[in-house]
Amino acid sequence: MSTRRRVSTRVSAISESATLAVDAKAKAMKAAGRPVIGFGAGEPDFPTPDYIVEAAVAAAREPRFHKYTPAAGLPELRQAIADKTRRDSGYEVDASRVLVTNGGKQAVYEAFATLLDPGDEVLVVAPYWTTYPEAVKLAGGVQVDVVTDETTGYLAGVEQLEAARTDRTKALLFVSPSNPTGAVHSPEQTAEIGRWAAGHGLWVITDEIYEHLTYGGAEFTSIATAVPELGDRVVILNGVAKTYAMTGWRVGWLIGPSDVVKAAANLQSHATSNVANVSQMAALAAVSGDLSAVARMREAFDRRRQTMVRMLNDIPGVLCPEPKGAFYAYPSVKDLIGKELRGRRPGSSAELAELILEEAEVAVVPGEAFGTPGYFRLSYALGDDDLVEGVSRLGKLLAEAR
Repeated sequence: MSTRRRVSTRVSAISESATLAVDAKAKAMKAAGRPVIGFGAGEPDFPTPDYIVEAAVAAAREPRFHKYTPAAGLPELRQAIADKTRRDSGYEVDASRVLVTNGGKQAVYEAFATLLDPGDEVLVVAPYWTTYPEAVKLAGGVQVDVVTDETTGYLAGVEQLEAARTDRTKALLFVSPSNPTGAVHSPEQTAEIGRWAAGHGLWVITDEIYEHLTYGGAEFTSIATAVPELGDRVVILNGVAKTYAMTGWRVGWLIGPSDVVKAAANLQSHATSNVANVSQMAALAAVSGDLSAVARMREAFDRRRQTMVRMLNDIPGVLCPEPKGAFYAYPSVKDLIGKELRGRRPGSSAELAELILEEAEVAVVPGEAFGTPGYFRLSYALGDDDLVEGVSRLGKLLAEAR
């Protein structure tokens, strides 16, 4: 009998997406008749705006979109993304340096796959989104965590980054606004980090998918615009999923220097070919339109953000810094670990999250998924009534901890 592995070592090492796993479990419980409220999935609860849907309907009727199109994306969409980038962040880029991808996740994977050789190190601020480590790992890179906590608002400064840098460091992953913490770097902080990276010849991969979701005076600053001296060592990742409530349409993009975009497009031509044309035309309508629909969603998210943070901080043992962007809160629950609750003593935030799902029928994602045990991530991209009910259940249960 063969002793070879049935599944490769490389793929066996990949972990399931914790956020999607929590969301799937919550939905399964709801389907079984339990009144679960889920704070797990990171997607707007709003429908995609009508004008975007109508553009997709029209495209579905057009025969030219029933065929293969260029792997790097429809030329008109690549141009529209370049125009949108100039409009929203002031970054000038030619359409030839835009690669349209199957959602933001493919852009993340292709960026690391294109830039990293085995052993290359990437500085990643923790807490981090669950997909980053797997993408780095698949590319043969080594992730070096730069751990932050609630005392700094989950922000890392140049001193921390410099302490983590070695002669093997090739890239910095810069994410602002952040998933899972909602942290937003100020323009000054962004520029300082960008100049530090440029001074050491590092690549900067910047994930800007939450660029339009900032609150309370915080503002998004593209590190590519803030630090022109980064030159051709910056790669921008973005997509329509969060801004336009289009998570299911699967359209993202990568912007970078010509050689990187060409190499990533070659990879994509073998992996998936072109993104679905109907989705591309929907994305074209999205990025070409105004931001009025986004403004309405942001207003709702801001209201929910304030409600959630206030309610979480009223729970004994929970400490929640105010998120400045995205649509997540990231409270510390370290003071509740090990306390007795319903006859159990959860020894980790993962065990506590499991207990909460079973006892309060509320789904949260534990900090273990984001590289920092002792925390929860809760999305406030859900209806106001469900949000209040869910956090109320959470508070009622956790108040019993002794």
